[in-house]
Amino acid sequence: MSSIGSPQRWQRIWNGASDMGGDCSNNRLRAQGSRRQMAMERETLTAVILAAGRSSRMGSPKALLLDRAGCPFVARLARTLGEAGLDEVLVVTAAPLADRVGAALAPRPGLPATRLLINEAPERGQLSSLWLGIDAMPAGASGLLVALVDAPFVAADTVRAIVRVHGETRAPIVRPARGGRHGHPVLFDRRVCAELRAADPAVGAKPVVRGYGSAIRHVEVADAGAFTDVDTPDDYRLAMERWQER
Repeated sequence: MSSIGSPQRWQRIWNGASDMGGDCSNNRLRAQGSRRQMAMERETLTAVILAAGRSSRMGSPKALLLDRAGCPFVARLARTLGEAGLDEVLVVTAAPLADRVGAALAPRPGLPATRLLINEAPERGQLSSLWLGIDAMPAGASGLLVALVDAPFVAADTVRAIVRVHGETRAPIVRPARGGRHGHPVLFDRRVCAELRAADPAVGAKPVVRGYGSAIRHVEVADAGAFTDVDTPDDYRLAMERWQER
C-alpha cells in the first residue's frame, strides 16, 4: 500500500458593519468590523469532497448518482463549492472510480478547478480520505472545508456562512446546525488538521471533534440540504422528489 504521507504516489491533477454613527465607541466597532472583513478577504481555504466510500447500502457509487438535472452528485457539490467562492476543490475517490469521477468533473462552465486524489486503501475508512485532503492543502491555507458526496444538496449560502464565521472567529471547527442537529460541510481550522492527521483511523475523526466541545461554532441555517444524507435507494428517491432541477 502506498504511504498516505506520500501524496505524489496517488495524486492526479485534473484541471478541470453597518454605519454605526460618529462617536469613538462606534468608530472602534467599525474598525473591528473592518479588520474582520479584511481577515475574511485574506483567508485562503481548501475544500475537499470525500467520495471514496464503497456505497454498499446504495449499491452504486454515490459520486455518480444523478440529480434531477442529470448532474452527477460529485459535480453538483463541486459546483456549489465554486459558487460559494472556493476556487479549487479537491476530490478524493477510490482507484476503481477514478476515471468515471474524473469524467464527471471535466471542465465546463460553472465548475471550479478540481484535483482528483486517489485513495488506494479506502477500506481504512473515511479518515484515510481526509488525510489525503490534509496532505494536499497549500502551505498558506488557513483551513480545510470538508464536504461529503452523500450530502450533495447543501446550498452555496450555507457554505458561505460557514466560511464567513470562520473568517470572523478563527474557530477551530465550524459547521451548520439546526434544531440541535449538526450537518455538512464542516470547516476545520488548520491547527485542527494536524490533530486529524495524527488520529487513529480505527476510531476516525470523532474523538478529535468532540475534544473541542464548546469551542465549535455552530452556524444556524434553514438549509435542509445541509442535513440530508443520501445513503440508500430510498434516500435517493426521496431526495429526487424534494430537490428540483437547478
